[in-house]
Amino acid sequence: MSDRTQDDFRDRILARKPLRLRGGGSKDFYGGIIVGDVLDTRAYRGIVSYEPTELVVTARCGTPLAELEAALAQRGQFLACEPPRFAPGTTVGGAVASGLSGSRRATAGSVRDFVLGVKVMDGEGRVLNFGGQVMKNVAGFDVSRLMVGSLGTLGLILEVSLKVLPLPQGDASLCFDMPQDKALAALNHWGGQPLPLVASCWTQDVLTLRLSGACAAVASACAKLGGERLDATVAGDFWTALRDQSLEFFAGETPLWRFSVPSVVPPLALPDLPQLIEWGGAQRWVRGELPAAAFALAAKVDGHATLFRGGDKANGVFAPLQAPLLEVHRRLKQSFDPYGVFNPGRLYPAF
Repeated sequence: MSDRTQDDFRDRILARKPLRLRGGGSKDFYGGIIVGDVLDTRAYRGIVSYEPTELVVTARCGTPLAELEAALAQRGQFLACEPPRFAPGTTVGGAVASGLSGSRRATAGSVRDFVLGVKVMDGEGRVLNFGGQVMKNVAGFDVSRLMVGSLGTLGLILEVSLKVLPLPQGDASLCFDMPQDKALAALNHWGGQPLPLVASCWTQDVLTLRLSGACAAVASACAKLGGERLDATVAGDFWTALRDQSLEFFAGETPLWRFSVPSVVPPLALPDLPQLIEWGGAQRWVRGELPAAAFALAAKVDGHATLFRGGDKANGVFAPLQAPLLEVHRRLKQSFDPYGVFNPGRLYPAF
């Protein structure tokens, strides 16, 4: 079945017609305007290998993310980068290709940090292996992590090897009533202290913190920080809803912008628009119609902006690249996908 599926993929690719790589379709909204015929990856699924003692798992691209996470949970392990699902059908390949991480990203690392190796099929129909299945496997340029966040524009991810971690023994969530400027100051202050602070969320003048780690460390931090402690079930539902963007803040058709900025940046000059802040102040979500000047606003504070969902995508959704970096992207695209088969325009309109 696996070989036949790969042959089917190769036949579609060698036809040299634009293809829209798609797993569960949970991120169809993300990136540029979608073109091309659908290449459905869901038939190519399953966990290839899992070594709990080595903290490594390898899965095929069409494997449902929920299925992989359930297998890890049975052994007391998880993907600490917490890739969002957005919908029940989210696949492992889509999670890696999008490169999106959940609320633990600021402390645990991004999806890119957890990718050890990938197997991809390029625009010539060749199967290429990069990286490996151990934590120290790379000397020189790490091509495997280049695939993370490429939105499928460089090749079809067939398999991916991921680092996993043990589930923390202790977990607690605290709430504080405070305005945005006070919340940002507090987050930056606490971020410099030896606290098991793994996630944060501020919206509507409420700051919520998540503490995870050794039970004694979590208990000590709760006593030190104060605040209102949330019921464990309520807290779990909250962080899951934040990860999957099912909180009320994310509902509706209003364009959603993502700003990635240094955590010490003061509140953005967008006082009349709803905002939600994660990652200790480094990820800021804004709901509203923003002009192209949003990219310049982010660049002014050494950050970048993304039109994450909705809005007018005609001029691109990611921050424009400087000419030298754009040329690097062009050359990479030419090397992996010389005929422009994979997700044309999904990352940048130029390719």
